[in-house]
Amino acid sequence: MYSIGQVSEMFGLPISTLRYYDKQGLFPGMERKSGIRKFGEKELETLRVIECLKKSGLEIKDIKQFMDWCVEGASTYALRKELFVRQKRTVEAEIAHMNKILDMLRFKCWYYEQAIQDGSEERIQSLLPSHLPEDIQKIYDNAHS
Repeated sequence: MYSIGQVSEMFGLPISTLRYYDKQGLFPGMERKSGIRKFGEKELETLRVIECLKKSGLEIKDIKQFMDWCVEGASTYALRKELFVRQKRTVEAEIAHMNKILDMLRFKCWYYEQAIQDGSEERIQSLLPSHLPEDIQKIYDNAHS
């Protein structure tokens, strides 16, 4: 069993956030000794899921709904799965968006490295938009799609 302070350190979360989660009912059945919260392995795993869902863009009210479904049992498996499928799609779309940004950064790093070597941008400009080296063309195309 872990104290709220230990869990705060483990997860890098303020104690106030853990108390808020508890008040929102996100740790159903949490053990208390003399009114002091005790986090077991079940609560730690719940916190990992909460943080995952939060980072995927889900709001606390929707995470609360998920936790309520967990308490309801097997009849809510399909609802829980759909929630994770939806959040997976959201994260995949964000990753695709960030990969476009990363490819633009990669392209510009290459571009300016070439400009530094050449002492100008003329040669590079003559290669745009479709005569770049194959590996650079792929990142250029993704960044500009």
